[in-house]
Amino acid sequence: MELLMQKISMNQKKNRSDLQITLDDDFNVPDVKPDIDKVIKEQGTIIIQEITPMNDRFMIKGVLQFNLLYISQENKRPVHNMSGQIPFEENVNMEGIMGDEAILYKWELEDMSITLINSRKVNVRAIIQFDFSAENKAEESVVTGVDDDDIQYMKDKFNITQVAVSKKDTFRIKDEISLPMGKDNVQELLYTNMEFLEGETKVMEDRIGLRGLLRIFVLYIGENENRGIEFYETELPINGNIECMGAKDSMISDISVSLNNKDIQIKPDEDGEERVLDIEAVLNLAIKIYEEQEMEVLKDIYSTKNQLDIRTKNSDYKNLLMKNNSKLRVVDTLRMEDGQRPILQICNGSASVKIDEQTYVENGIQVEGVVSVQVLYITEDDAKPIGSVRGDIPFSHTIEVKDMKEDSTYEIKSCIDQLSMVMIDENEIEVKVTICLEAIVFDEIKRDMILSVDEMGSLDEIRKNQPSIVGYIVKRGETLWDIAKMFYTTSNEIKELNELDSERLSEGQKLIICK
Repeated sequence: MELLMQKISMNQKKNRSDLQITLDDDFNVPDVKPDIDKVIKEQGTIIIQEITPMNDRFMIKGVLQFNLLYISQENKRPVHNMSGQIPFEENVNMEGIMGDEAILYKWELEDMSITLINSRKVNVRAIIQFDFSAENKAEESVVTGVDDDDIQYMKDKFNITQVAVSKKDTFRIKDEISLPMGKDNVQELLYTNMEFLEGETKVMEDRIGLRGLLRIFVLYIGENENRGIEFYETELPINGNIECMGAKDSMISDISVSLNNKDIQIKPDEDGEERVLDIEAVLNLAIKIYEEQEMEVLKDIYSTKNQLDIRTKNSDYKNLLMKNNSKLRVVDTLRMEDGQRPILQICNGSASVKIDEQTYVENGIQVEGVVSVQVLYITEDDAKPIGSVRGDIPFSHTIEVKDMKEDSTYEIKSCIDQLSMVMIDENEIEVKVTICLEAIVFDEIKRDMILSVDEMGSLDEIRKNQPSIVGYIVKRGETLWDIAKMFYTTSNEIKELNELDSERLSEGQKLIICK
């Protein structure tokens, strides 16, 4: 007996775990910096340095990097900055992992506040929410056919979505941007911001195409101190390819792109003037590429001559129901609080999406969340020339997924696609944000799969004890296959002997079965 086999590749999620950590530390203002009068803006990012899986747990190590923009009481130059980092190391319990799994993670800086202890000391406090999952790539060989005339088998067809590629990769960005005419030379950088917008990936033959925009902002002190604070914002187009062996343009991608290790330094131009922005950044890509396939496997099997030992396994598979990329536009107005300086000119804005709740609804997923927006602006007050205003814009959106079931599994990724700000008057800013919500939804398929079949000896002894002819009355739900298997005969023989035109049977129907 020769079995026909086929391998099925799948990613097995072994377990999930959540972790919330609070970082709290005090920092002294460097001796070369003046006293802090007021904190204007803070920014923070998480850098994961190492994840080490072990038995039933793993270790995560990283740092929170922060930057602080503040106002001093100096009349000549009131705007300054300071930066620092808080390291962290945590052991996370996760039952079932053995040490060879890939640990996937998402992090969200839920809250970060920098408060004054005194003019020479600040307290940095942050709450970080982590979502971990462990998975490994597994291959399972299943029986799809058999080459033996004495073997009777029944096949089953169903669609599955297999994992063709699962990997992590990076796309490095290194470029230079010269300040335009009319901008002063840089004496000192005060604040920088870098965001990846309008990102798009495309699966091609053995590679992934990547394009988007890198929005770059710098706030600095110019060499001409009479000009005050200078700032410059520009966009750098990103276009490139990442090698991805095994990828095909007919496959479905699930790719997350995050901007990390971003750095902006000033370097001299050809004339020796500090006018060139040296840009370095890394885009981290978490890549999963799926291939849809129609499977035809053995559902049941028996022999008319030999006893069979059949080994089966109840396996879980996924079938892609839909990949939906929807965009949502939200508009709101930010207003100055009492005591804030009026707006003279908008410098820079940043936004981030936080999903608070995602719920199954009929034919879709209901997503609730907020867009956190922060705007940096120039004031008319030379003693306090920089101000900031922030606000949260709530949103609610239904991602339509036809034929979605309550037990369907899904993942949602969110990002800012576009951000624009318009000054209404000296106390109000209109903010328009385009949010991109990408959902990938799978149906769960459970099947008893035949993994192996072995012949265990002849049926001769069993056949000797069988009567030569049997009258049989069909029970409710029985099929011709069930009866043929019970008596070690074939469906065709029963049909011919009983002169049946089809394989349909009804309860109480009488059949004659011959040995």
